[in-house]
Amino acid sequence: MLENFSFRTILEYLPLFGQGLITTVWLSALSFVGALVVGIVLCAANLQRGWLFRTPAKAYIDAVRATPLLAQLYFLYFGLPRLGFVLPELVVGILALSLNSGAYIAEIIRAGILSIPRGQVEASVASGMTYVQRMRLVVLPQAFKVTIPPLLGQAIVLVKDSALLSLISVSELTRAGQLLASDRFMPAEGFLTIAAFYLLLYYGLKGLAGLSSRWLGAAGART
Repeated sequence: MLENFSFRTILEYLPLFGQGLITTVWLSALSFVGALVVGIVLCAANLQRGWLFRTPAKAYIDAVRATPLLAQLYFLYFGLPRLGFVLPELVVGILALSLNSGAYIAEIIRAGILSIPRGQVEASVASGMTYVQRMRLVVLPQAFKVTIPPLLGQAIVLVKDSALLSLISVSELTRAGQLLASDRFMPAEGFLTIAAFYLLLYYGLKGLAGLSSRWLGAAGART
């Protein structure tokens, strides 16, 4: 069955796949950092009691989660130039991934904060702590432990979503497979190699998530 499958061609294109893998990793890392910033801001706004900040934040989260990432990417890539904003492909890709994942991360962080027993918050209020002190000393340290595993899960989703950036000619991992498939007319070699590299990334992040869960469990047992 594999008599027509060319491993030699894959080896020839391996440097291109390696470059695409490196681009995917650092691009995903930057996007995840940006998504964390967006998520924290949105979560803080969504937890406000007044409607002035909470309503726009909730509307943004709902809008992003209800629309496909591809539509958001195309709007930034094709729509923004029509409005007078021309950005490089990499910047558009990082912006799209950050804004998209930020909406999901906002809900992850919010769920972690709301999981803290209300009695602890009331006790910190009774002890005279300010809002900033309560968040820094009581709420956020506990919420951090709860949110680490789902945040790593969202990181896995973000890495897979980065494949869409090949549609705007970003030279990442999927783009490398597309080039092999179009240059040599070997789609099986191109796309199976892509799948293999994404599988490696998946298991790497999954292993990191497992280590974090065990570490958090051990830390919780010690305390």
